[in-house]
Amino acid sequence: MKEFIRLLKMGNKSALWAAIVNLVVGLIKTAAYLLSGNVAMFAEMMHSFGDAANQFFVFIGSAFSKKAPTERFPGGFGRLVNLVLLGAVLIVGVLAYETIVEGLHHISDAVHSEEGFWLNVGVLGAAALLEGFVLYKAMREITEHLPEEKTRGLKFIPESYKNVKDAKPATKLVFLEDNVAVGGALLALIAIVLATYTPFHSATGYASVIIGIMLILVVGRVFLDNAAGALGAADVKMQARIGAKVLQHPKVNDIQDLDVIKEGDHFHVELKLEVDPQMTIAEADDIRDYIEKRIKEGVRGVTDVIIEFDEDDQVPTWIQPNGKA
Repeated sequence: MKEFIRLLKMGNKSALWAAIVNLVVGLIKTAAYLLSGNVAMFAEMMHSFGDAANQFFVFIGSAFSKKAPTERFPGGFGRLVNLVLLGAVLIVGVLAYETIVEGLHHISDAVHSEEGFWLNVGVLGAAALLEGFVLYKAMREITEHLPEEKTRGLKFIPESYKNVKDAKPATKLVFLEDNVAVGGALLALIAIVLATYTPFHSATGYASVIIGIMLILVVGRVFLDNAAGALGAADVKMQARIGAKVLQHPKVNDIQDLDVIKEGDHFHVELKLEVDPQMTIAEADDIRDYIEKRIKEGVRGVTDVIIEFDEDDQVPTWIQPNGKA
């Protein structure tokens, strides 16, 4: 039990906040939908429950991915978060489908009604504010490693969009889903106003379809990212960074092979270095310790570094990002 609680404390905080907020928002929207029967509110209700389930799975997966390696799983549990996310997107996919179908039904059979207008407006306004709070948390987490001058004031907002590709899988999901959540709440709000005060009574149906399509786009993006993560995708940008650091050591003549595999939130690094064949074991061991320390200090999320040595064959192998060997 102590191990379980310890792991939960290490789970992704943005995902936990998102799960709690979306559950609360989903319950509020459910009450509003049952009272008003508004189809745009139904779409928003489904979206919130889908997000809550998804982000709860993400939190659990991110927590248990921190579990230490065992004899049965010596490679650790880093990819568990990717596997959990692959399952979670199925739920969101089903909810997206139901949202689109409900919207299409409303488009073909739109009925003008002003019942529950202010209730819907109040609920969607509150939902947009709560989802905006979670989005703010995710933005801050994405930009936490950036220099202070880049995140001062409101600068962190554009910087979060620029750096989302480098975010942790769990944080990236929260960021993408809450962008849709905030945008969806505002879209549904506009649709309700249009359906109530203009002849465009099917506006909420169209809003429902658009929200469903946005959900499908998020599902597709998350599925592709985490399928690659579950298979063990190489991080080319990180390889270039680590390669440049390693070659700064005066006794490393070349890099014969370098693999940086993303394991959930962490990186697994394997290096094969070419050195002077006359080098002693003690010298090679000092190089290994120095390089491992530099990599772990200079690159966030590196958990283990495996280094092998081979004699220098005098043939340049490693190509630097500037194209030079």
